[in-house]
Amino acid sequence: MRWNCNRFLGSHNQIAIVEEFFKNFKTEDNIVVIDPVMGDYGNLYPTYTDETCQEMKKLVKYADILTPNLTEACIITDEPYRPDYSNDELKKIAMKLVAMGPSKIVITGIQRGHYIGNYCYEKNREDYLIKTMKVGTQRSGTGDIFASIIAADAVNGVNFHESVRKASTFIKKMHTQGDRDGYSADRRCAV
Repeated sequence: MRWNCNRFLGSHNQIAIVEEFFKNFKTEDNIVVIDPVMGDYGNLYPTYTDETCQEMKKLVKYADILTPNLTEACIITDEPYRPDYSNDELKKIAMKLVAMGPSKIVITGIQRGHYIGNYCYEKNREDYLIKTMKVGTQRSGTGDIFASIIAADAVNGVNFHESVRKASTFIKKMHTQGDRDGYSADRRCAV
C-alpha cells in the first residue's frame, strides 16, 4: 500500500484522525508524502491555531517526504519566519525537519529575486536549490499540485531531484499558460 497526504487539514481533530491512520497502517512498504498546509508568507491561514500547528507537527514523524513552504517549515521547526534565508540557513531548517522523521525535504516557494526556488535536502546527500523564473503572482492550489507530482513520482521510483525539477517546471508552465489564457488559479491544473 502507498499513499499521499497532501490535503488541507483544517482542525486538530482532522489531524488526529490522520495520525491514527498512520499509526495503524504505515509500514516500510508505504511512502508517505505530507504537505503541511498551514500558512504562507509568514502568516497562518485563518483556520489554524497554535493547537492545530502543534498537532500538525506530530504528523511530520510519519512522513518519508515533507513538502512545506518556508512559512510552514519555520512553524514546524520553531524558527522565526524570514523570506531571505540563505541556503546555509535553509539547510539548518531542513536538518531539523529530517531529525523529526522524513528522509527527504523540499521547502517550496523560496524567493530569489526574479526566481522562485525549491530547496531540497535528502538525508546523507548534498542539498541543492532548484530555481525557475517567477511567472505572475502566487496562486492558491499550486502546492497541492506540486506535492501530488512528488508523491506520484515517489511511488513510481523517480529520483527525488528529477521529481522536484519536474514539479517546478510543470508549475511554471501551468502559470505561463494560465496567464496567457486568462485562467484562474484553480482551473490551471487542467492545462
